[in-house]
Amino acid sequence: MHEFSPSRPKWEQIAEIITERIAAGDLQPDDRLSEVRLTEEFGVDRKTVRKAFVALRDARRVVTRKGMGSFVTHPEADG
Repeated sequence: MHEFSPSRPKWEQIAEIITERIAAGDLQPDDRLSEVRLTEEFGVDRKTVRKAFVALRDARRVVTRKGMGSFVTHPEADG
């Protein structure tokens, strides 16, 4: 389980960690992000992970496809 800073919202920190994993190449374009796995990894409620996904979508790091899940975007999508 991850240790969070008490001075910032957990969803914000999770979005930052996922962004770092994308930048490091640990997460590749089209990789599916599992809400279940992330809730377990970070020890948070699913709503918290969903808020992180909203931030990642707003930053164009992730795309969510209805009925399919959330996926890492392609770098050219940053344009």
